[in-house]
Amino acid sequence: MLPGTSTMKLETESNMSSIASYYNGKSVLVTGATGFMGKVLVEKLLHCSPDVKSIYILVRPKSGQSTQERVQDMVKCKVFDRVRKVWPNFYEKIKPINAELAQPNLAIAPEDAEELLSEVNIVFHCAASVRFNEPLGQALLLNVIGTKQLLKLAHQMQNLEAFVHISTAFAYCDRSYIDEVIYPPPVDPQKLIDLVEWMDESLIQEITPKLIGDWPNTYTFSKALAEYVIQQEKGNLNTAIIRPSIVSCSWQEPFPGWIDQFNGPCIYLIAAGKGIARIIKCNKDSVADMIPVDIAINLILAAGWYTAVQRPKSLLVYNCITSTINPFSWGEMQNAVMDILERMPLEKAFRIPSVYMTKSDFTYEYWRTVSHKFPAFLYDLYLRLTGRKPRMMKMYNRLHNSMKFFDFFANRSWEWKSDNMNMLLNQLSPKDKKLFFFDVRQLNWSEYMEYLCLGAKTHVLNEDLAGIPAAKEHLRKLRNIQYVINITLIVFIWRVFIARSQMAQNMWYFVVQLCYKFLSYFRVSSTLRH
Repeated sequence: MLPGTSTMKLETESNMSSIASYYNGKSVLVTGATGFMGKVLVEKLLHCSPDVKSIYILVRPKSGQSTQERVQDMVKCKVFDRVRKVWPNFYEKIKPINAELAQPNLAIAPEDAEELLSEVNIVFHCAASVRFNEPLGQALLLNVIGTKQLLKLAHQMQNLEAFVHISTAFAYCDRSYIDEVIYPPPVDPQKLIDLVEWMDESLIQEITPKLIGDWPNTYTFSKALAEYVIQQEKGNLNTAIIRPSIVSCSWQEPFPGWIDQFNGPCIYLIAAGKGIARIIKCNKDSVADMIPVDIAINLILAAGWYTAVQRPKSLLVYNCITSTINPFSWGEMQNAVMDILERMPLEKAFRIPSVYMTKSDFTYEYWRTVSHKFPAFLYDLYLRLTGRKPRMMKMYNRLHNSMKFFDFFANRSWEWKSDNMNMLLNQLSPKDKKLFFFDVRQLNWSEYMEYLCLGAKTHVLNEDLAGIPAAKEHLRKLRNIQYVINITLIVFIWRVFIARSQMAQNMWYFVVQLCYKFLSYFRVSSTLRH
């Protein structure tokens, strides 16, 4: 390929795409740009619309890193390799703004605010606290008050054409059927905000279950409130709300299987692949509504274009889901993942990967004790005896706490309406459908599970594919150890229980003779057939 060919091809595709052409020359503001979805959004914009004027990103100092240091780490990420190959200085388009959603006026410096107000054309609000166990006050501060403040800023933007808010398909998970509408919340958001501002934190924590009602956690509850705030305070802004379900690794872009964090199903895939998790409380017949991150981002960018250009009369909500269009159950996912992990095992597994799903509380608690707690206790005992720090029981406790949050979503199924997503797909030209692909009907789940396992192994755990033979050899050794343990256990049972009882011995000999006759019958039958 000649130098510059990739760039020319990209520009040609962009010129033929209405969506890509729209973003060229625009100034875009992205919140949550350093997060999983945010990075993919920024990369896709730079890839498809290289003439985008500026991408402003709101970033706060975190974990001892300054704003500039966080942005430097962000642009080094592998997700930008596709853009980096054809445009080494792509980061010059990215303009970080020091900001904090939890602070008054987003803590944006006056000179930065002035630039945003005069320059920004489209806002993509991706930032949110996604912790399920976030204290209610903090969840409201980040997900509701932060959204209110960003809306206030957007109203002052002189050239704003669209405001796109990223919510979640589970914002109304208290319902079994979820339409593309905003449902009235059980409590007025502002009254709730006023309440938690003066109330003691311990008291808030105590009454949180009553305040959130049928919602399983503060995350989904606060996202529902944020949607209502947008509906009430959007005024004349051209606004859209995108509700992705469980966002997982990329399907096609920027490359298959990209994921950079322990999130959603990836946690359980790794726990199962390492032989740590053996039992999961889950209804295997329930639908696992996952959405590839690139599908969600393509829909978000298409919705931003449609909102700005067509200026719909009312706020449009897009349920970005798969379950009602291309369903895939948790049981099917389990079977696919176990088969893939047999061919592409994770390194240094604790035990042979094997997972059982049950929706029974009793069965789950029994096997959690037998398969999780007891082995963890023995392993920690071994670590103590060898002078090392015990860690397995602590790991299992964290895993169990994580599973408790997963429980609600793994044992239910929802029906989502997706008319607006289908409508938007029909509005796209053939070129736009190719460049901003989000038709989930064409998602091949078996192929996607392969990418998910690959992404978890290479990008989250940083394991090299060259280590697969060694990982398989390690599993072979674990199987041999398991055989030795099983034989030892049988001998122990024989010596302690069977050898001391004439009745037990008679039963034992009867079973052995029965098995021998059974095997002899098949051996004779096989000989006669040949």
